[in-house]
Amino acid sequence: MHRELPEFAHWSVIDEHHIVRTYKFPDFKSALEFVNRIGAIAEEQGHHPDMMLSWGKVEVTTWTHKVNGLTESDFILAAKIDRLARA
Repeated sequence: MHRELPEFAHWSVIDEHHIVRTYKFPDFKSALEFVNRIGAIAEEQGHHPDMMLSWGKVEVTTWTHKVNGLTESDFILAAKIDRLARA
């Protein structure tokens, strides 16, 4: 699925198990606001990524814990997160 969809070009597939993307921001506050917006979507979806917040950067990692790997839900969440980043 990752190779078929150009919108996932910035996501890396790791060991066919999870996907990761890093987003950059001008400061800590902007990065924190992005994390909080991801959190709201994650709660709506019932699908919760791992997020690492640092100054000007957020790294997002997602996979489906129930199957211990990737599912369509991971790519749907990734697309929603990307839309947030563009907003």
